[in-house]
Amino acid sequence: MTWADAGETGGAGGSGPIRVLIVEDDPVAADAHVMYVGRVPGFTAVGKAHSGAEARRALDRMPVDLLLLDLHLPDVHGLQLARSLRAAGHHADVIAVTSARDLAVVREGVSLGVVQYVLKPFTFATLRDRLVRYAEFHASVGEASGQDEVDRALAALRAPGPAALPKGLSGPTLERVTRALRDTAPEGLTATGLAEAVGISRITARRYLEHLVTGGRATRSPLYGQVGRPELIYRWTS
Repeated sequence: MTWADAGETGGAGGSGPIRVLIVEDDPVAADAHVMYVGRVPGFTAVGKAHSGAEARRALDRMPVDLLLLDLHLPDVHGLQLARSLRAAGHHADVIAVTSARDLAVVREGVSLGVVQYVLKPFTFATLRDRLVRYAEFHASVGEASGQDEVDRALAALRAPGPAALPKGLSGPTLERVTRALRDTAPEGLTATGLAEAVGISRITARRYLEHLVTGGRATRSPLYGQVGRPELIYRWTS
């Protein structure tokens, strides 16, 4: 994807879409994030950068309202990048995309313009919810009439609760499945292999794997070379 001409209509109080720069070192994940952003009305992905240096160059050449920022970049930590951008006069907000769960990092990010955190792996529905809430916050301009209006503007950024999983799936088991699949890359796992690794039934393992495929975090392909119907093998995309 080449840099798009975002124009001058976006930004705080503007009538155009919210301009998003994807900062993600993994090309597959970056492409997925661009696709996700493009599916949310009111947002446009104006470019993608695979390092902190690329992100700085992009911000110097075009207007950006929001960074979808991976914290683990090859040349700089995402929060260090956010700090340097603030010092350089860039005021784009940040939605951090990370697999890190250190709450100290979360607290540090608040002071650097990080308005949301999205933990990997995530689905389109999770990111869409965060973007829609950010859009409500972004649209809050002018002078507040009182404390209630300030509270409502800040509340727009807070999710009402954890993103719902399909019926029958649990968050802790999904984390175990994710770790098992991610740690086997690039070999991948079959549903049978995952079931043995995690300690769940093959049918349950297949449901979690298909959930990751639906969310773009895993791929599946037939495993040939055996008698009978070929089994599917699943691989982590990042």
